[in-house]
Amino acid sequence: MRKLLDEKLARFEELERQMNDPDVLADSSRLAAVAREHGSLAKLCGKYRKFKSLNEQIDEAKALLTSDDSEMRELAEMELPELREERETFWNELLDMTIGGEDANRSRCIVEIHAGTGGDEAALFARDLYEMYRHYCESKGWKIEVMAMSPNEIGGFKEITFAVDGEGCFRELQFESGGHRVQRVPVTETKGRIHTSAATVAVMAEPEDVEVDLKPEDYRIDRFCASGPGGQHVNKTESAIRLTHFETGIVVSCQDEKSQHKNLAKALRVLKTRLYEHKREEEQAKRSQERMTKLGSGDRSERIRTYNFPENRVTDHRIGLTLYKLDVILAGDLSFVIDALLDYERQELRSSFGTIE
Repeated sequence: MRKLLDEKLARFEELERQMNDPDVLADSSRLAAVAREHGSLAKLCGKYRKFKSLNEQIDEAKALLTSDDSEMRELAEMELPELREERETFWNELLDMTIGGEDANRSRCIVEIHAGTGGDEAALFARDLYEMYRHYCESKGWKIEVMAMSPNEIGGFKEITFAVDGEGCFRELQFESGGHRVQRVPVTETKGRIHTSAATVAVMAEPEDVEVDLKPEDYRIDRFCASGPGGQHVNKTESAIRLTHFETGIVVSCQDEKSQHKNLAKALRVLKTRLYEHKREEEQAKRSQERMTKLGSGDRSERIRTYNFPENRVTDHRIGLTLYKLDVILAGDLSFVIDALLDYERQELRSSFGTIE
């Protein structure tokens, strides 16, 4: 925890120096990226600086307890409880702000939803999940932008990728990564039988441009005609873009914009995010011996939640949470689930870090 905060503060101070660097000031796009990252760290680092200052004041007050000056000893005895209480408040706030590790305070993330087993019903479920997240994001005042989608012929999504922009979005959505399962009677079912279908969700922190070193020679661009469900052509120009990253084999396609330039820009954002996530996963694997909670793995193959329509029930298997509010949750009120997940992680963090003395 302290190591993470020290690294964040060091990065924040480096960004402060860069914002006064003539080379950075002369490059508007680089300056904008530096300023955005600096802004995303400002709140956390401001609190951590105050926390460190309180630690210094507490050390000074403790030293005065052995002073020969009785007035100074009395003053220190009076100040210490107040300083410790204030420090505890800041520590709890820092714990809350670091839920999710080094990317906790990212204000941008990219969400991918893929239909799994279940055919058309799985695609309809993927659409339901997208609508749930869309309504939740709108209720939080976050901006949402569809980056790519692959609809099927009955209105579902084989897959959909969208970006979210807003304070706290990654911190709140990060634990949605994993396998989601639905149990219900499909609209195509004539005998009223309950079917089980699945979809996977991946929530990835979106990095700043300066954090991912991606050169044109690192990937191949393929241009092709955009198409809709069943191969129906949306347009006859080669506006769709496919990027293939040579080293990792990651492939990204975008075709929803009529402009090739806009599709390329979106595809590059998604590719950079996937590369950042790939690097993060590699680093996490190297640190596998370190603490990881039930919420911390982000393993997309892990079944994390079941949505049971006949019982109007939602169950999060990681923390044993069961709510009979499926209709409310699917309508976008995810706070019941997200608040419980954040509280679980908060308690795990506090128990692992122990006291701050």
